Amino acid sequence: MMWEFVVFCPAGYQSPFPFRAETRMSAEFPSYAEIVIIGGGVVGCSVAYHLTQMGKRDVVLLEQGRLSCGTTWHAAGLVGQLRAHQNMTRLVQHSVDLYSKLEAETGLATGWKQCGSIIVARTPERMTLLRRVAASATAQGVPCEVISVKDAANRYPIMRTDDLLGALWLPSDGKANPADVTQALAKGARMRGARIFEQTKVSGVRVRNGAATGVETDKGPIEAAVVVNCAGQWAKAVGRMCGVTVPLHSAEHMYIVTGRMDGVQPDLPVMRDPDGYIYVKEEVGGLLVGGFEPVAKPWATDGIPEPFEFQLLPDDWDQFQILMENALQRLPGLESAEIKSFVNGPESFTPDNNFIMGEAPELKSFFVAAGFNSIGIASGGGAGKALAEWIVEGEPPLDLWPVDIRRFARFNGNDTWLRARVGEVLGLHYMMPWPNRELESARPFRRSPLYDRLAAKGAVFGSKMGWERPNYFARSADERTIGYSFGRQNWFDTVAAEQRAARQGVALFDLTSFAKLLVQGRDAEGVLQRLCANDVAVPLGQTVYTGLLNERGTYESDVTMARIARDAFLIVTGTAQATRDADWIRRHIPEPARATLTDVTSAYAVLAVMGPRSRELLSRVSRADFANEAFPFGAIREVDIGYATLLASRRTYVGELGWELYVPTEFAATVYDTLAEAGAELGLVDAGYYAIEGLRLEKGYRAWGRELTPDYTPWQAGLGFAVRLDKGDFLGREALIAAKAKPLTKRCVSLVAREAAAPLAHGGELVLRDGRPVGEVTSAAFGASLDRVIALAYVSSEEAIDAAWLDAGRFEMEIAGARAPVQASLKAPYDPSSARTRM
Repeated sequence: MMWEFVVFCPAGYQSPFPFRAETRMSAEFPSYAEIVIIGGGVVGCSVAYHLTQMGKRDVVLLEQGRLSCGTTWHAAGLVGQLRAHQNMTRLVQHSVDLYSKLEAETGLATGWKQCGSIIVARTPERMTLLRRVAASATAQGVPCEVISVKDAANRYPIMRTDDLLGALWLPSDGKANPADVTQALAKGARMRGARIFEQTKVSGVRVRNGAATGVETDKGPIEAAVVVNCAGQWAKAVGRMCGVTVPLHSAEHMYIVTGRMDGVQPDLPVMRDPDGYIYVKEEVGGLLVGGFEPVAKPWATDGIPEPFEFQLLPDDWDQFQILMENALQRLPGLESAEIKSFVNGPESFTPDNNFIMGEAPELKSFFVAAGFNSIGIASGGGAGKALAEWIVEGEPPLDLWPVDIRRFARFNGNDTWLRARVGEVLGLHYMMPWPNRELESARPFRRSPLYDRLAAKGAVFGSKMGWERPNYFARSADERTIGYSFGRQNWFDTVAAEQRAARQGVALFDLTSFAKLLVQGRDAEGVLQRLCANDVAVPLGQTVYTGLLNERGTYESDVTMARIARDAFLIVTGTAQATRDADWIRRHIPEPARATLTDVTSAYAVLAVMGPRSRELLSRVSRADFANEAFPFGAIREVDIGYATLLASRRTYVGELGWELYVPTEFAATVYDTLAEAGAELGLVDAGYYAIEGLRLEKGYRAWGRELTPDYTPWQAGLGFAVRLDKGDFLGREALIAAKAKPLTKRCVSLVAREAAAPLAHGGELVLRDGRPVGEVTSAAFGASLDRVIALAYVSSEEAIDAAWLDAGRFEMEIAGARAPVQASLKAPYDPSSARTRM
């Protein structure tokens, strides 16, 4: 080995950030490594650091340029901890803890400073949001305080405040130097044996038998057991080398750095003014001022030019104008400040503004961590730790569904679609996060065969997994566009009427977006019995609701299994879960088993006929017998409706008598028209997903990604009825047996507002018992049958949670600073005897 002295500094560029000269050892280029990481930004170095911390020594990191030379070096370095999802907050909290300790471990400073942050509100709506955020912060354990305009001015004296209504103070937030963090992580990884090779370009990924087995580079091939794609905005191209979809697209992100300014001192908090789309932090006695404009500039649709190392894009003051105008309004001192540099550095953004991580569903042993949407520094430490644990342990350590690569499908990698979407995504950082807010760009994308018919009837569509799905059916021109607010939006009465139709008459729902997977083969039953917590060895023509669990006994998904042949099961799962569930099942089909999985989502439209008059309607259009004796709950039968032949399943997600109809796509229009015509005199109502949400919460039905996640067992979720411990071995059984022997100190409960006038809840609200925080709302809506706000929440206690514990406490939800009394129960809020007889 030889010693080599390298200075990390872009030639000719006067950066506002200090680049450190580091002395390190170079090593002989390897032909094998257990784990190869592609990309030497903050995330790649974090993954290497945490892998070596977990005892993995044979780690090689490859960087095509120099460490941090892509996006990391020009990142603003803000570290705001609070996120919408609790586990995303936990990742940032780990970053904070890590960055504060790295210097002691490695001798290299990270520039971490806990200066706190202020978020200001210009409008009443933003102030309402800040109060909601404060309650969520308390639920997640993040220090947070709603403060007055006067307090905000005292903490940030250089800020204009006469147009503000209040602010939020988060004292544990801070900032870090991105390049320094990267170098410290790299050194920590090297200290434990990792080898880092710069100026090494990966040109291919080796694949054998459906798994990544190494990489090709301009210095020679490296065989590997695991390949990790941390290539930043190059990650999409790296994925395409081996058939892996990494849906991200670059966009320009701009900020300015001023010279020294009066009143600016090192401990000045980070300031965010989301109504003006801007953020501000102290930078060497001056200010770094940037933001997220509402309409961004996509970049490099046709590929990133080579080389692109420590490079910036041309200044674009026209694009920056909206940010500059708002910055001048908030910070009058900017008008006379020296502008030392204009930084326009491209960053990668994803279709939903959440980053991407996990093992690729298309290729085993190929992991991805990329597309960090301008929060790479804040999330990089925690994301690197979580991915390292995923690699070593074989599954994620906690619920990472918001960032799981399996939330996307192959069609999400379309470059034209990504370019259209990313122009909106960047601005989402500071756009008002209204309840049920829908993205508007790159739509419509995927359409049901009934799309045009439903649109003609006034359907107002939302989007999930690319599907256009009716949220509700507008009854007036005003309702054709969602009027967003935190209160009762313009569709409120219409959705209440749709709920009542399902409870009192008959309603028709287009559920075509349900994902459908066909598992077939001689060993299909055995494979599924191993994967399912419930007993799926049922007779032909029966359906079973079940969880798919991991070894920890927590949820990987919840599905309905329908046995449609001796050797075939139709699995119906949530719209967003198609890729995830197919990947989970395929990975657990043992090598010798004769069973295959096929995604048949597009083969079937799904119509749900729900309500006490559903049997009457179906009997008018079919020769089949829908009587309870002939067609009991849980049955699935082939039936005729009009000219079509289809599968009818007696299942419900709204808590009423009803059938889900699985219709071959080419017959969907015929079946819909037949039902609509026959249902007219029965008062048939078209209804949408907003109605379903209220209806399912009245019945206490759980939803994947909210009440059902890898953080919860069926016992905690209240779904023990769907577990058969006595059926034999299955994945997670031993963990469930152990958990069942312990008191339940965390449980899912239903909440119902005690007052009809209670403010609306939307999820994320703090739950209190006797004035003390005990949990967080996971789902909430308005239940028209109860005429109340209803919710599901997880609550925790040091003692066992049962009906007596709930009855003994005084429960409240904190909604936008106000506390609403609620009744907490382990039972469904809506369960009159009349409803039970209809089942």
